[in-house]
Amino acid sequence: MAEAVRIGNCSGFYGDRLSAMYDMLSGGELDFLTGDYLAELTMLILGRDRMKSPDRGYAKTFLTQLEQCLGLALDKKVRIVTNAGGLNPAGLADAVRALAARLGLAVNVAHVEGDDLLPRAAELELGEPLTANAYLGAWGIVDCLDHGADVVVTGRVTDASVTVGPAAAHFGWGRHDYDQLAGAVVAGHVIECGAQATGGNYAFFSDVTDPLHPGFPLAEIHADGSTTITKHPGTGGLVSIDTVTAQLLYEVSGARYANPDVTARLDTVALAGDGPDRVRISGVRGEAPPPSLKVSLNQIGGFRNTMTFVLTGLNIEAKAELVQRQLTAALTVEPAEVSWTLARTDHPDADTEETASALLHCVVRDADPAVVGRQFSSAAVELALASYPGFHVTAPPGDGQVYGVFTAGYVDAAEVAHVAVHADGTRVAITPAAQTQPLVAAAEPAPPPPRSPGPTRRLPLGTIAGARSGDKGGSANVGVWVRTEEQWRWLANTLTVEVLQDLLPETADLDVTRYLLPNLYAVNVVVDGLLGQGVGYQARFDPQAKGLGEWLRSRHLDIPEGLIP
Repeated sequence: MAEAVRIGNCSGFYGDRLSAMYDMLSGGELDFLTGDYLAELTMLILGRDRMKSPDRGYAKTFLTQLEQCLGLALDKKVRIVTNAGGLNPAGLADAVRALAARLGLAVNVAHVEGDDLLPRAAELELGEPLTANAYLGAWGIVDCLDHGADVVVTGRVTDASVTVGPAAAHFGWGRHDYDQLAGAVVAGHVIECGAQATGGNYAFFSDVTDPLHPGFPLAEIHADGSTTITKHPGTGGLVSIDTVTAQLLYEVSGARYANPDVTARLDTVALAGDGPDRVRISGVRGEAPPPSLKVSLNQIGGFRNTMTFVLTGLNIEAKAELVQRQLTAALTVEPAEVSWTLARTDHPDADTEETASALLHCVVRDADPAVVGRQFSSAAVELALASYPGFHVTAPPGDGQVYGVFTAGYVDAAEVAHVAVHADGTRVAITPAAQTQPLVAAAEPAPPPPRSPGPTRRLPLGTIAGARSGDKGGSANVGVWVRTEEQWRWLANTLTVEVLQDLLPETADLDVTRYLLPNLYAVNVVVDGLLGQGVGYQARFDPQAKGLGEWLRSRHLDIPEGLIP
């Protein structure tokens, strides 16, 4: 028990690398293997899947992986914990048992349920959603593991909980071991997105000597909650302070990172190199969790359609204005929402037609599929011989498609029946945290005193700064970090909310909040409303803000020459 527990990850989303489970089981030693299959969009997809049949609603690719790997996991005594149960953890647990029987394997399969609040949505004042799932914590997983489960299937637990549960069960942590639990939350947050911790989606990707096939990450968690992030020997990718920092900044806000079992203080995280492809995380402090649980709410918002007009050569804006007036006049019924976006991808005196062209997107939404269906897209195509010179579109007429809307709700944790269901059918109620504290923003540290910049050069921010960005419902975050104390002094005093809104004009009319994380040399920025009503709403060109950080890195600032590598 004094040794570290080795917890690996084999999935960062529903659709991740199918071979990862086998690679992690065969590539080195593990005690536990976790898989994260759920995201806000995934819950919508699984909700529509469940509408077709109540037996569905879980991540089917997990079974595909397990068919090859279950025997190997049992032979190596690696226990598996996954949230692939989605909206139907009991159904997936039964499917795993059926798979094991077909393979002639004896396996103890348990599951965790209680997150699905859809039957009580009206009672809990959550509206009329398609899915309503509370983010559960780790103690149901702990109970299943304590009673001998080889495979634990959950529904909507927090992403980090599939790591916290194995660590807490292994070391026998208690409910109030906040520092240890917080350390495991941070470790889980680093490995939850798979190869994003090992060189994938990494700003300084040219530093990765073997980027073609990054290995998946694993966390060596110690009894005090400290962790070393690494990967199996001989696998591709990179584990460095920078790759770990990037993932720590992914989809977070300020210094307090709330989970149902503990609130981890990100402003206490200390990172240090621990050898090749090894980064040690220590010093993490934890506090009592908040009294309420976040609830993921998805609903069908209506129907959506889009047409993209290609505008080539001269007079781009005049061409865009003409076709916009023509299509507006041609629609017999105006959709509830109509938005136009002109992407100036054209270049003057271009040497290819594609680089001489801009794209004009028209997106329509309505509750009636007929309004945004063929009557819209056909009206656009009918302009082909009667509009701007060079008229063409990127796709033929088509019907509208369903779009989803995500919102976050909150319920008192005592209202949620968190239940561990053992292989023999025994049901164990998991009580909510007895000690809680309301989640409030941590006091913001003052930026370090600025120093005289000296001579500067006009260069992209990414010359010295890395970034990672992502989505949380309708909001987006972008975390920006640098590598030296002097660069940090400059970044903290330069990248203000006003400067960021100037660099990213799309954010100018939105609420933007900046958080400083000095121990990571990082600035994290949250932009409320940038993504409309969530990824399913498709509010912008990059609906999950995955490229937002790279856009910011490409913008030019006056950077002191002494900070430039």
